[in-house]
Amino acid sequence: MTRMPGKVALITGAGRQPGRACALRLAGEGADIVALDRPGHNSEAGLAATAELVRALGRRAVTGMADPSDTAAVAAAVQAGADELGPLGSVVAITGTPGSHAPSWEIDDDTWHRTLDTIVTGAWQIAKAGIASMSTAGGSVVFVSSTAAVKSVPAASHSSAAEHAVTGLARTLANELAPQHIRVNTVHSCPRATAALLPVEVEPGDVADAVLFLASDESRCITGLQMIVDAGLTQKVA
Repeated sequence: MTRMPGKVALITGAGRQPGRACALRLAGEGADIVALDRPGHNSEAGLAATAELVRALGRRAVTGMADPSDTAAVAAAVQAGADELGPLGSVVAITGTPGSHAPSWEIDDDTWHRTLDTIVTGAWQIAKAGIASMSTAGGSVVFVSSTAAVKSVPAASHSSAAEHAVTGLARTLANELAPQHIRVNTVHSCPRATAALLPVEVEPGDVADAVLFLASDESRCITGLQMIVDAGLTQKVA
């Protein structure tokens, strides 16, 4: 427990992977965890399981449910966690990616708006609430998304557009929050990398390792970075 001693980390999407892996990685390095997730898909049971695993590591855990696009719900859940555990030192925003796929001209309005609400508005709301509860000493914000934010993904323009927008949000926040000693970076992974340059599978633990580095003081001079964890997938030319 040497890299996040005494820190409090907010992690959304913590009832499932890679959020759970991030929670356990940071807790294993000394952080207490505010673990949030959105309602549905057994997320309440998933959050409870994550919290139990965090406590087994000797750290404190507070859980909460909130739709990422719901301003009041997110603010209340984050504030409740900070009230119990203390000011935040890190915010890890994982809003998830809807799984529907279709050519751009066949995506219906509801899917388009729901995707942007979940990914972009969700990331914005989490960042706002997290920053408001952050320590006056500063800290770190990490947005976790996919490689759709850095490359073209056919049949997923709604997700790609939303995740590109999160990258723009992060880069802007990096400039805005620098005077407050808050760093803002993004991590982009892919669910599998069997077709990548390296013959390895990208696992939740790989994402968690990247998040730990960006959340800890080891990256104190790094902000506005897009860290790609994809075994070289986005670098492959054929």
